[in-house]
Amino acid sequence: MAINELRSIAMFAKAVELGSIRQAALAQGVTPQAATQAIALLEKHLGVRLLHRTTRSLALTAEGQQFLEDAQPALATLERAVGNARAGKEGMAGPLRIVGPKSSFAGILMPVLDEFCRTHPDVRPDVQLDDGIGDWVLDRVDVGFRIGASAQDGVISRRLFPVQLIVCAAPQYLDRHGLPSSLDALTHHRCSMFRHPVSGKVSPWYLNVDGTVEQRHFTPAFYSNDTELELQAVLSGQVVGQLANLSAAAHIRSGRLVPLLLPHLSTPIALHLYYGSRNALPGRVRAFIDQAIARLRDSHEFVLTSEELAAAHAAYHQR
Repeated sequence: MAINELRSIAMFAKAVELGSIRQAALAQGVTPQAATQAIALLEKHLGVRLLHRTTRSLALTAEGQQFLEDAQPALATLERAVGNARAGKEGMAGPLRIVGPKSSFAGILMPVLDEFCRTHPDVRPDVQLDDGIGDWVLDRVDVGFRIGASAQDGVISRRLFPVQLIVCAAPQYLDRHGLPSSLDALTHHRCSMFRHPVSGKVSPWYLNVDGTVEQRHFTPAFYSNDTELELQAVLSGQVVGQLANLSAAAHIRSGRLVPLLLPHLSTPIALHLYYGSRNALPGRVRAFIDQAIARLRDSHEFVLTSEELAAAHAAYHQR
């Protein structure tokens, strides 16, 4: 059934309820002429007269009475469905489907979720962390996070903060092996390399060389397809790694990691938040998006300034 037919039936039922086509038009937010035309088109479509109407009153025909009795249960069901949908849009209760990367992301997401759920305890987060990129529609995603470009065409993307790729090592590694003085010197160091958990490909290091981001491969002393394990290997003093600020920032600030080769730090990608509609969002989804953006956009918690990096590098020499 077409939307116009539903509107015409609703207009007919409202006119009977209020006893006036003019009053029905006011209730439905249309002109009296449009209301009259809608009922006339419905009668033409059905091939029967539904109302006897004069300038002062209207009355149901026998066919109109039967049609109204048949239509009212369906109209009531439709009104409930519309009401439930609007309540879901405006309400703060219900599921919240979130997807994001598995690598280094749980520690970023959980503080946002914790704060949000304390404010809105009736929201039920359903979180899937996966380094693969799924299908927005089939996965029924409300809010997504992705390192790099948005996961799918047609979604709205908001950049949160740059992903800084920082060469770093633990003080105990540097005590044993010394500081690499140049990129070429890294060939004599124990380097870790990350193997993508989905594609299986070994990711190069992305390094800023004279203002251009270059990809470099080094002979690895350590492979991993898990960023947390790679972080632990670097923290233990086993290897030098190129780590993202998502996982390394707190350890650099605490002195557990020393940033190296600072002129070659690169920010080739960023963390993005994405969602599917600006207007038809349930209230809980809109509220979570607003909170995530407010907390994470250009976050000082994860983005290290050049002054911080320089101070952390110098602190190793001043021990």
